[in-house]
Amino acid sequence: MIEQERSQGTWRMPPGALGPWWREGVRTAMLRCPRWERLHAHPLPLALLLVAAALWAVLLQRLMIPGPATFNLSAIHTGWIGSLLALWLCWLVTTPAATPTPETHRPPGPATLFGLLLAQGLVIEGVSGALLVPLMHAGWLEPEAMPRWLAWSLWFAPWGWALAAQCVLLLRFAAPHAALRGAVVLVSCLPLALTLWAEPASFWSEQPEGDAAAPQRFHLTQAVVDRQAPLLSTQLQQLQAQRPRLVDLYSITFAPYATEDVFRRESAMVTDVMRERFDAHGRTLQLVNHRDTAVELPWATPLNLQRAIEGVARVMDRDEDVLFIHLTSHGAGNGELSASFWPLDVEAVTPQALKRWLDAAGVRWRVISVSACYSGSWIEALAGDGTLVMTAADATHTSYGCGRKSELTFFGRAVYDEQLRQTLSFERAHAAARAVIEQREGEAGKNDGYSNPQISVGAAIREPLARLEARLAARTDSAAPAR
Repeated sequence: MIEQERSQGTWRMPPGALGPWWREGVRTAMLRCPRWERLHAHPLPLALLLVAAALWAVLLQRLMIPGPATFNLSAIHTGWIGSLLALWLCWLVTTPAATPTPETHRPPGPATLFGLLLAQGLVIEGVSGALLVPLMHAGWLEPEAMPRWLAWSLWFAPWGWALAAQCVLLLRFAAPHAALRGAVVLVSCLPLALTLWAEPASFWSEQPEGDAAAPQRFHLTQAVVDRQAPLLSTQLQQLQAQRPRLVDLYSITFAPYATEDVFRRESAMVTDVMRERFDAHGRTLQLVNHRDTAVELPWATPLNLQRAIEGVARVMDRDEDVLFIHLTSHGAGNGELSASFWPLDVEAVTPQALKRWLDAAGVRWRVISVSACYSGSWIEALAGDGTLVMTAADATHTSYGCGRKSELTFFGRAVYDEQLRQTLSFERAHAAARAVIEQREGEAGKNDGYSNPQISVGAAIREPLARLEARLAARTDSAAPAR
């Protein structure tokens, strides 16, 4: 009847024509063999499947953002490479030369196979979204809510499922040819590889509450680059010189992870504490990756950190003054400090690289603070006679408070925003903060064990820190009003 209507030019899609596509999409998503006789690749159902795939992508991305969001129509161009590759594979595996199988086992054609891939993908995305969106809104996918490997596994499980289902479906027709099987697997993996290599544009971006006009994406323009280029050298030139016979503290904060506001806030807070409590006015630098400070503060890149250390070393008295460096970001078990500032490609900083830069610059007295998961792995590489190193966690545990909803990390809040506003000793502040952090992690339900912040204090660094503390205490006492 359908073919007769088409030949007479009166074809219309029969009611429920998408039903077979959904049923076979579910069937193939479960890795079962499709029933081709139920599918008819007419233009209208295929168009509806394409529109449904696009609309679901828009809806799912919106649901993954809990608060206000801004719609970005420019993202409409993303995702088409994967669709074109899938269409090409459908043509490749359904050519007569490539499928020497009985006629009854062949799919009707590449259009039918492509339509089934669309239906299959919608089923998988629907199930995955129904599971991930509630977890996202409940905060269970935040870095501090579960081990990082588990969070990544949950994020990538839908990709693995979709890849397996697509390959199984296509390989049913590529089985006689080893080269064709390899091409199917390789090309099917390309969209995932492209997503990991280059962050795709999103239809939605977070919008700050009460600021609907604020830009949400970092736009790397010529104007931004021109304004950024001289920032570090200008700020290094403005650093105040060391004062003879006084132990001065110079401060560098480094926040390289642009997509989490908590690190930018912590960098600013720690800098304020160094200025107010450690007499570091005119002796601080902030290196930050964030769209809001892209033309105000030097970017947090490894090269900028190396240059900042070299620049500070030229100004300070390297035999007398102390260089304080606070690094805040996500951390990895291999010791790398995560960096993200798309579309800028930023490499991760390692403790070995930081030690090389400090040694090469001739910085003698060092206080290094690392607020990141697994940051205890930094201690062995950085520890030394003239170095104090303190970390937010040991080498085998995550720290807490680095998620999207956090104002400050638990470590930054306890050590800097609380303890170092009461004491001028890094050792005493760290010791007091440990108990506070353990209590708060328990109350917050941290389920992978106490972060166990660590500290290593070289024997020689205590003398200049004691002199600095004594000077600052005397300064505080003289400024206090008489009773």
